[in-house]
Amino acid sequence: MSNLDVSNITLTVVMDQTAPVKVFLSMTPCVIFLYVNGVMLFTLSKKTVFQEKARYILFGHMLWVDTLNLCMSVVLYICAVSKISIMKNVCFVLLFFTTALLHVSVLNLALMSLERYVAICFPLRHAEIITSERTKMAIGIVWMMSLIQPLSDMITFYAVDSTSAVMNLFCSRTTLFRLQIYKKLEISISCVFFVSVCFVIIFTYASIAAVAKTASGDKMSAKKANKTVLLHLLQLVLGLVSLLLEPIFEAIYVRLGLTASVNLMYFFFAVFIIFPRCLSPLVYGLRDQAFGVSFKYYFTLGLKRQNRCNTEIHVVARGCKI
Repeated sequence: MSNLDVSNITLTVVMDQTAPVKVFLSMTPCVIFLYVNGVMLFTLSKKTVFQEKARYILFGHMLWVDTLNLCMSVVLYICAVSKISIMKNVCFVLLFFTTALLHVSVLNLALMSLERYVAICFPLRHAEIITSERTKMAIGIVWMMSLIQPLSDMITFYAVDSTSAVMNLFCSRTTLFRLQIYKKLEISISCVFFVSVCFVIIFTYASIAAVAKTASGDKMSAKKANKTVLLHLLQLVLGLVSLLLEPIFEAIYVRLGLTASVNLMYFFFAVFIIFPRCLSPLVYGLRDQAFGVSFKYYFTLGLKRQNRCNTEIHVVARGCKI
């Protein structure tokens, strides 16, 4: 929600009689998907194989990041549509973590695509190259890289920006970061991240597609991996669109007026803020047979029995595709 400037329309939202209904409709899927993410994280903690294999470690990391990102977006969204003013220091902390989580989510897509690339293109060396220790180290590097822009914003905010840090305001990047240097930093760093991740995803997709065409490769696994990489590309596109929501929203406001802009704000929040955070857990998690069976078991509170394909790492030997 930090990417969607709603400060100029909060007065209209308050006077909008349908605002409570719209807020309820937008919050309901958030609650549902937060529960789904919680069950998935619980499922990952219940089996050793889910804590040792690199793909599940990256999946769990993605779940945590998307869950925290969704929570932060909901907080900022509620504050905006409820016309709640926040002290600048508090707003800065919220935007600091929101920006960092967005970049972590984007860079994590590159890690997950590279893991699938190694698994399909170098299957005999996958266990040697992609170890749990190296995976955790890569996640740490991703977090350090994701703090570049938030730390740059923090230095600028406290060293250059002379506005009062205790003043209350509607919390968004537009209202808090008014200097041009903030926008230049955001554009330059975000462009580097998104272009780099896009290159990695396209490269891994092309490489896996080449393996799928060879007679020696596992065509079924390669095709499934390619679909997963395409899913990551869709997530990347939706994440990029979320960064462009602010100028898009301003253009709509100028052309269509305030009332139409208010209605479109709810649509943008549902499609470009909620949907990207919920897409990967549902599709990526449920497409994995070993994880999907365990998840359904815990999601239904044990009413759906687990089958023998969900016991341990030996699922492959028993004929269950992961």
